[in-house]
Amino acid sequence: MRREFATTLLLSTLVSFLVPELISVGEAVWLNIPKTGTKCVSEEIQSKVVVLADYLVISDEHSIFPTVSVKVTSPYGSVLHHSENATHGQFAFTTQESGTYLACFEAVGNSHGNNDISINLDWKTGIAAKDWDSIARKEKIEGVELELRKLEAAVEAIHENLLYLRNREADMRIVSEKTNSRVAWYSIMSLGICIVVTGLQILYLKQYFERKKLI
Repeated sequence: MRREFATTLLLSTLVSFLVPELISVGEAVWLNIPKTGTKCVSEEIQSKVVVLADYLVISDEHSIFPTVSVKVTSPYGSVLHHSENATHGQFAFTTQESGTYLACFEAVGNSHGNNDISINLDWKTGIAAKDWDSIARKEKIEGVELELRKLEAAVEAIHENLLYLRNREADMRIVSEKTNSRVAWYSIMSLGICIVVTGLQILYLKQYFERKKLI
């Protein structure tokens, strides 16, 4: 029993150091939205990742209840969440493609009384978006077993993220090789054109001087 507990504690310590470095799990941010502008938050997320976010408009004056327009879009422009005149809300989705996901907040009308609007955004992805309490009740697990399930999910997330990074590196390498090849061909073509133009100029000048009997 002690050995299992020590192993679990060691794994927990290792994952606690590795998870924040290799995967994005959750982030709570404060946004100050200008009275005549839009503020956006973006995050690059791979496909098949659960995203869960809660937002709340904060007002220092009890007599003013500012509202915002909220719009969340995918890397290809698909609208995943859209809400008007909102003071709070939640959006959740599972990513279908890899790329940058964007959440934009815009002040609505004069509901803010010519003051900037503050918003608290709690953005969670991956294992941080899972409801571990519900999973524990459903599967009737607790204690060390529940912690091991969390560690297993963290390790899987790290593995998937490493695979995603490797694929991104391969794609970038292919693009770089294609770009270098095109630049090389462009340089060769430019050099060839310069040589041809120079030869034509020399031929033209030779014929011109011969007609003028200068040579």
